[in-house]
Amino acid sequence: MSEAKEGQEPSSGAAFLGAEVRTWRLQAELSQRELGLRANYGQQYVAKVEAGERLASPEFADACDQVFGTPGTFARLRKRASQHGYPDWFVPYVQLERQAVSILDYSATLIMGMLQTAEYARAVFRAVHPRAITNKIEELVEGRLRRREVMEKEAPPLLWCILDESCLRRMVGSPDVMRVQLAHLLKESESPHITLQVLPFAVGAPPAPESFTLLTFDEGPDVAYVDTAMAGHLIDSAEAVATATATYDRLRAAALHPEQSLSMIRNLMEEYTR
Repeated sequence: MSEAKEGQEPSSGAAFLGAEVRTWRLQAELSQRELGLRANYGQQYVAKVEAGERLASPEFADACDQVFGTPGTFARLRKRASQHGYPDWFVPYVQLERQAVSILDYSATLIMGMLQTAEYARAVFRAVHPRAITNKIEELVEGRLRRREVMEKEAPPLLWCILDESCLRRMVGSPDVMRVQLAHLLKESESPHITLQVLPFAVGAPPAPESFTLLTFDEGPDVAYVDTAMAGHLIDSAEAVATATATYDRLRAAALHPEQSLSMIRNLMEEYTR
């Protein structure tokens, strides 16, 4: 990504933060290598951050505050940049997702966002926003991939995802995109914090007709989230969340055992290879 022209709004949160890092670095008369040394990062890392190709880590943002003498400024910019690329109505969900101790997801038609590859997400967003410019699509993809950070924490939540078989058979993008996507699911399933199940067509009518997610917390209340074509909705009604939890239990009972589920994913990945 090239440096933003003067007066031109950066195309993403990462680009905005990177532009600020560059401005302050030049004002401090430091080279990228010198800033990297002071922040305990390499020159290439600094270059990628400034170019907007990588969102600065929280540690790098803290180091910039120390180097430039701006207590908390870059930390706050980094936090704001991490929310860039999400619709306003989705930001509250993302904030809760980062605090949850478990994320229980049922995906009825598409693989859940947190488990999507960049190519799969790009194809999804292009289908939903056929007239959007490339930069906008890339901003949306960046925001979706950034959600993975919650699983990279020292104590990540339990992510349990039930995928309707249609998620695996619906060809999004191309056979190559699907093959890589299914391989990614298999790789992610190796984590002790991630469990995948497939709800096969053979069960007939599913216990739930649409996708939904349950977020649970050490100190409640738990919440449910449902997505629509227009917007998403957080539901914190105790009665509604209890109903959603019971539905999720029925989905788990109807779905294939995790090992059988992974076997189905492997078989379908081979079909996309042919």
